[in-house]
Amino acid sequence: MTTPALAMPPPEDIAKTMSETCVEKAHRPLGAMAGLGILAGAYIGFGSLMAALLGAGTADLPYGPAQLAIGTGFALGLILVLLAGAELFTGNTLMTLPLAQRRLGPARLLRAWSVVWLANLVGALALVLLAIAAGLHTAGDGAVTASAIELAASKTAKSPTTILASGVLANILVCLAVWMAAGAKTAVDKVAVIVPPIAAFVALGLEHSIANMSLLPLGLLAASASGIAPPVDLSWASAGANLVWSTLGNILGGACVGLGYWAIHLRRDERLRP
Repeated sequence: MTTPALAMPPPEDIAKTMSETCVEKAHRPLGAMAGLGILAGAYIGFGSLMAALLGAGTADLPYGPAQLAIGTGFALGLILVLLAGAELFTGNTLMTLPLAQRRLGPARLLRAWSVVWLANLVGALALVLLAIAAGLHTAGDGAVTASAIELAASKTAKSPTTILASGVLANILVCLAVWMAAGAKTAVDKVAVIVPPIAAFVALGLEHSIANMSLLPLGLLAASASGIAPPVDLSWASAGANLVWSTLGNILGGACVGLGYWAIHLRRDERLRP
């Protein structure tokens, strides 16, 4: 009897594929890298808009189901990034895998990370400005504005240590979504493996630097446009501090996944190589 084909390749094959993909990404021309980074920032921003919208409609739900609904809506962002094609900084922290293999140098790694991070920021801010100009924050008689402010303030009120640790956990889940999507064969399969970890990190209230590039400005600008004074913990300075600590945490989280799978699946093969 013929054994049915596996729906997903074995983890060691995904590790090899991810290594190849990361090397290719790191060697993209700057223009293409920046353009794809801007798209990713905007795509994740669409997820942030969905999170704010769903947050406005879950006031009567218990906390857990409400958070899960918000997280499921936010998953749109990574679905767009991975299926439409874009460069996301947090996913690119998996470049630590080819770095460990010595297939990628530190300078090339830092070039890719810095360009994509800045491009993600540009895309996120552009999308938020368009959303405010379109009046999306006024939906639901101001309920979306209240939701956006609440989401943003919940992030900037955290201590640096909390944001850092939360960033580690968030990007472990994001990188696992990217990892599994790399092994999925169809668009439906990719969506199926993307949604659960992304919904989980948002539902748990974890910190994703690129998501925060849109969530935090959305809360601040929605408050300003509506003539509402933001909470004392929510300001442009606190938003900037959040991005610093969440970025560092995201790098550590991505490194946990990339280096972990390198050590488990690829390091032994490299030692045996003549």
